[in-house]
Amino acid sequence: MAVAKTRECWVGFDLGGTKMLAAVFDGNFRPIGRKRRKTRGQEGMKAGLDRLIGTIEDALADAGIQPNEVAGIGVGCPGPLDLDRGVVLETPNLGWTNAPVRRTLEKAFGCATVIANDVDAGVFGEYRFGAARGARCVVGVFPGTGIGGGCVYEGTLLRGRTGSCMEIGHIPVVPDGALCGCGRYGCLETVASRLAIAAAAAAAAHRGEAPHLAEIAGTDVANIRSAAISQAIEAGDQVVEQIVRKAARHIGWTMAGVVNLLAPDVVLLGGGLVEEMPELFRDEIKGQLKAQVMPALRKTFKMAVAELGDNASVTGAAAWAEHMIAGPAAEI
Repeated sequence: MAVAKTRECWVGFDLGGTKMLAAVFDGNFRPIGRKRRKTRGQEGMKAGLDRLIGTIEDALADAGIQPNEVAGIGVGCPGPLDLDRGVVLETPNLGWTNAPVRRTLEKAFGCATVIANDVDAGVFGEYRFGAARGARCVVGVFPGTGIGGGCVYEGTLLRGRTGSCMEIGHIPVVPDGALCGCGRYGCLETVASRLAIAAAAAAAAHRGEAPHLAEIAGTDVANIRSAAISQAIEAGDQVVEQIVRKAARHIGWTMAGVVNLLAPDVVLLGGGLVEEMPELFRDEIKGQLKAQVMPALRKTFKMAVAELGDNASVTGAAAWAEHMIAGPAAEI
């Protein structure tokens, strides 16, 4: 990785499922500019990369920063990645294949660029500036449309040889279970993701068992978002609450195995479902961890709910760029 030039600012970019968010940070990681745009699914890779460049340019303009003042850019990306080459291998929501994100941004802005899985970036952001600040080992699980995971171990992201790892949502938990989007059967996502929860809740609403959800969002799974689920529970749909609690218990059961494997000092909960229903998820997951974690490890970790919200991935991406480009000493 190239050595950082004597510049002051870092750019983070979150290439999320429904939005693009760019943020500019000064040398002390204070946010000084940002720009958000909606993504345009299937608009084509070249057009999408041009929008990525334009969003960063707008964020720099908002911060009053010239491109030659940027030390590096970090991008949090969904989908399978080639981290060494800086290539997004596939983004189903955008229709990109083998997108050369690093090369594109380095050519456009003349500074080093790194990419990371978007959930990895979010966990790193919470490690540097949020609920897991200073942990030796933090494991994060972020249930949303799918279920993402990430781990920071002794100051660096745990990763595979060329790509990201910690695919907690694809740990098999139900033998002969339902088909998952990854092509395998019985993954955690099939029973505990927002999509799985929404499908079960939609069926309940169709049967007349969740009248408040039916009124709020109808029975179309696409309309049953995290906020609608939370509102239905608050309004008194007990069957919806039972569905969500069962999903959270599945997550807790799975995370107990992760704790036994990595012995983290922080288990971090984030994602859209947790943001809407933090107490419910914390209580159910905590109960499963207490029941299933090895006795010797039960008191060695704490559970924390992410603090940075939508800013976690974009902040973490910028901080990861600093880590990779300027080196760990720059973080002190």
